[in-house]
Amino acid sequence: MAEAEFSRVIIKLSGEVLSGNQEYGIDPEFINSVAQEIKEVNETEVEVAIVVGGGNIFRGVAGSAKGMDRGTADYMGMLATVINALALQDALEKLEIETRVQTAIAMREVAEPYIRRRAIRHLEKGRIVIFGAGTGNPFFSTDTTAALRAAEIDADAILMAKNVDGVYDSDPVENPDAVKFKELNYIDVINRGLGVMDSTAVSLCMDNEIPIIVFGLKEMENIKKVVTGKEIGTFVR
Repeated sequence: MAEAEFSRVIIKLSGEVLSGNQEYGIDPEFINSVAQEIKEVNETEVEVAIVVGGGNIFRGVAGSAKGMDRGTADYMGMLATVINALALQDALEKLEIETRVQTAIAMREVAEPYIRRRAIRHLEKGRIVIFGAGTGNPFFSTDTTAALRAAEIDADAILMAKNVDGVYDSDPVENPDAVKFKELNYIDVINRGLGVMDSTAVSLCMDNEIPIIVFGLKEMENIKKVVTGKEIGTFVR
């Protein structure tokens, strides 16, 4: 594997991508392949932290749109992210990679509470750290969690692994003529409402000068390609 471009990264995995080819839930075969890629990245001595979404199980915004209290729906979404975090931890540990799940909502029987200094120490020891339960607060997305944790642990970049292979000027699923961006700046993302991250997350990245790389996860070895500086996806800075 080529030399890594970063020393510490946060990988943001959307919940939907963990469902693989299924419409719902966790695809064990796909999550095992993701774990294998993360293992290979970790073996290059890149320190890896992960933030997982929960959209493959429950989305707070979707629940709120159907009449649920938004706060309650968001807490349910946070619990969904913990399920995904534990599944990913299991897949990584089967590959003999030391992994710790830290949650913003205390649930000591299944995970550590999020403690910034402890998370950094785990990373320095070569362990994978998975952050679950979002920020622990309703009304904030897991994108914002990724931006916040990246700032807290001094990550070099956020790697946004999605179902699409970058950022487009419109939905590429609905518009076959959608144009893919190779590079964007933070202000363009916010002003054009491009949906890379929510505006809170993008603003936090901009304030802390954290680059964002958006790429498709379903093409094999894309995490390794991004970490080694290959120009895939869309670079936001």
